[in-house]
Amino acid sequence: MLKKERKISAGSFDLNKFLFGGYETDIITTIYGPGGSGKTNLCILVAVSQAKKGNKVIYVDTEGGFSVARVEQILGKPEEVENVLKNIFLLKPTNFKEQEEAFGQLLKHVKKEDISLIVVDSIAMLYRLELGDAIKSKEDEKIRQVNRNLAGQLRQLNEISRKQQIPMIITNQVYASFVKNEQEATERQVSMVGGDLLKYWAKCIIELKSDRGRRTVVLKKHRSLPEKSFDFEITNSGIRKKGWI
Repeated sequence: MLKKERKISAGSFDLNKFLFGGYETDIITTIYGPGGSGKTNLCILVAVSQAKKGNKVIYVDTEGGFSVARVEQILGKPEEVENVLKNIFLLKPTNFKEQEEAFGQLLKHVKKEDISLIVVDSIAMLYRLELGDAIKSKEDEKIRQVNRNLAGQLRQLNEISRKQQIPMIITNQVYASFVKNEQEATERQVSMVGGDLLKYWAKCIIELKSDRGRRTVVLKKHRSLPEKSFDFEITNSGIRKKGWI
């Protein structure tokens, strides 16, 4: 008999409803979108939700986006902030090699502590910088090595999630390209950094869109749910839906 997938709360009533119970525990969930679309907010929401319950969280912050002030806003109770932060282990790699080393430390933390969640915000920033340097060198082997390293990191995160039943939430950046449609007109296309690598390893993919103040969350890939979306707004306590689509 197959076991029912376990889930953890996303830290938001509307997100839990959207994901039919929250984030699954044995997979990588990728949240991607442009800057300012709400990716870090979703990460802090789920981290606070777990830490508030006394569960341990590892938060890998590559962009400096983790904010104690935001944690306090979400909690709404300044006296609880210290106890919540005690349950969040913050790692801050500043280059791609340090990111690789940080992921290598995850297994050690997982074995020492009862970890309930791992967040990587974001997987792409340091990778893009490293890839940019490799491209400038015009050495194909360096470019291939950077991509192999990213694949290895994702493989490691996936292994931890599957074997330890720990939900893995990672964020990703986007880039825009211009392509011609069937009518030969040029249109702007937004894609995830890392392309097929991220699509392959993530079993749940969530896109965040931001267009002239309108924010939308789109479920692009899921093992058991159809593609769907809703508009939302960011509030002091988290996020709130503006209407189901």
